[in-house]
Amino acid sequence: MSATAAMRHTANPADAARRRRHRFWIEAGAVAAIVITVALAVHGLPYYLLSSAHRVISPHHAELKPSGTLGKALGIAGTVMLLLIYLYPLRKKWKWLAKKGKTKNWLDYHILMGLAAPVLITFHSAFKLRGIAGLAYWSMIAVVISGIVGRYLYNRIPRKLGEAEMSLDEAEKLRAELTAQIEAQKVLSREELNRLLVLPSTDEVQRLPLLKALWLVFSLDVRRWIAIWRLRLDAAAHVKNHRDLRAILVVVRKQAGLSKDVLFLSKIRQLFRLWHIIHRPFSYALAILAVLHIVVVTFLGF
Repeated sequence: MSATAAMRHTANPADAARRRRHRFWIEAGAVAAIVITVALAVHGLPYYLLSSAHRVISPHHAELKPSGTLGKALGIAGTVMLLLIYLYPLRKKWKWLAKKGKTKNWLDYHILMGLAAPVLITFHSAFKLRGIAGLAYWSMIAVVISGIVGRYLYNRIPRKLGEAEMSLDEAEKLRAELTAQIEAQKVLSREELNRLLVLPSTDEVQRLPLLKALWLVFSLDVRRWIAIWRLRLDAAAHVKNHRDLRAILVVVRKQAGLSKDVLFLSKIRQLFRLWHIIHRPFSYALAILAVLHIVVVTFLGF
């Protein structure tokens, strides 16, 4: 049986259609965010490079200053997106909202808006970050950075298709099944496979401090990506069926990643709990400072 056939599984057509639709909207949103960012940068760069004194006499000042026509619109759009971001954590508390859609889909939109909103607010600020607005801005950047780290940690915890965490036994069983699929295809030698699966011992991992464990997990991911890339180049020269090669490399990537994630599972769970402790205060501070900034601007005019 080919690697492609081994990877094929029966899927509900309606579920597959929903996944494609969701992926389309996420990708469309990402493309739109990139296009808008480039357009704003090209349009406003001559203005943003000016000093504060020279901006006042610029023909773009009435448009691009924070209270200008475009600046204010960007601020409103960015604020609305920031507010929508908080629907994801609220979903866990509101039962009626929890029934709407899948957690993974909500998280995808949460991440997309969490990356796009800071861009809009950066251009809204015209890169002038002082006072309450500056505090709110840097709180937002801290939330974004911690969110990226949290997403990375979340992806390192082995999960089932239904988003529930796997038990250690389930993860080990899946890892063994993937290894069997790889060996059955006879595309990779044992030496090539072992090169991808070189990992520290369990005792070494348990002795690592949390931050060092996080760095090691990240570096192992980068090294695995490089090893698979080299393996693809080497194998392409003597494997005729490139579709089978791509399919088996998908299995190899899953198996190598799962081996590493299972080894570091206890450390990742500790880091994820610590991340929640750090991420929430930044999120609350951002919400409070953003509301305070809006109130000051609305009622005091500066």
